[in-house]
Amino acid sequence: MKQACLDLNLNARKTRKQAFLEQMDGVVPWAELVELITPYYSEGKTGRPPFALESMLRIHFMQQWFNLSDPAMEEAFFDTPLYREFAQLPAFGRLPDESTILRFRHRLEKHKLADQILETVNDLLAQRGWLLKAGTAVDATLIAAPSSTKNKDKARDPEMHSSQKGNQWHSGMKAHIGVDADSGLVHTVRGTSGNVADVTEGNSLLHGQESEVYGDAGYQGADKRPDSKASHQWHVAMRPGKRKKLDKDNHHGDAMVDLFEKFKASIRAKVEHPFRVIKRQFGFTKVRYRGLKKNTLQLKTLFALSNLWMVRHKLMGARA
Repeated sequence: MKQACLDLNLNARKTRKQAFLEQMDGVVPWAELVELITPYYSEGKTGRPPFALESMLRIHFMQQWFNLSDPAMEEAFFDTPLYREFAQLPAFGRLPDESTILRFRHRLEKHKLADQILETVNDLLAQRGWLLKAGTAVDATLIAAPSSTKNKDKARDPEMHSSQKGNQWHSGMKAHIGVDADSGLVHTVRGTSGNVADVTEGNSLLHGQESEVYGDAGYQGADKRPDSKASHQWHVAMRPGKRKKLDKDNHHGDAMVDLFEKFKASIRAKVEHPFRVIKRQFGFTKVRYRGLKKNTLQLKTLFALSNLWMVRHKLMGARA
């Protein structure tokens, strides 16, 4: 006799994936995002009726959370009933195929709705006092690009370039972010080729309302660039080699400088949290699409979702 015939509750234990989806379901502002996208979503006056907008948005977000391609997302509906349940799709009925999922993503890209999704999420967090905008910490990380040339052009993506980090070279793009110095929430995202220096994008990561800006040694000279504003006071880390030469034991001035460096590092550390979320929690370690435009739009969606993930306990407590 099969276990299913014994009428036992075999799913009493909640899986981590199920707990994750329940948490995100409770913190994503679905109503606001659906209202944002509705003017750009086709009503399907002819042919088969389209899938509900919220269902397609939920599918799009699951692709970001679990790093699923369009074909993989379609197959997951058959393998994982939990995904169908979260997307509010019927257990027995028509399911979106990869072409439908692709067209929805293209619609978001065409109208640059990823920018507005990030803005909508941040407006919500700012209203609750979790995005103060008094200070900004900036940083960048490399996102690897596939090295394969098995594509239509028989070549690597020309918009991806190599950059040296330590003694190793990495090919791909860079994700530059500006985060709130108090909460660590991302407010600005920029995507560039991997060979663009961090300092080049430094001032473009500021929203304009902050007075203090924190960055690592890669942002040396940011305050002297043409796009810098006098109202922004940059606190950039000292070069490691220069800091090693400080005589902290015998020179009071050097000891104070080292303490200030530790203080700046404690603030800059908050910029690493969003990178950890998208790379470790969401599994985004390699670009999926060709071209900077598509990948940058995906990054903006990922960081909008990472902001919600980072404050999920506060949001759930406020709604309890």
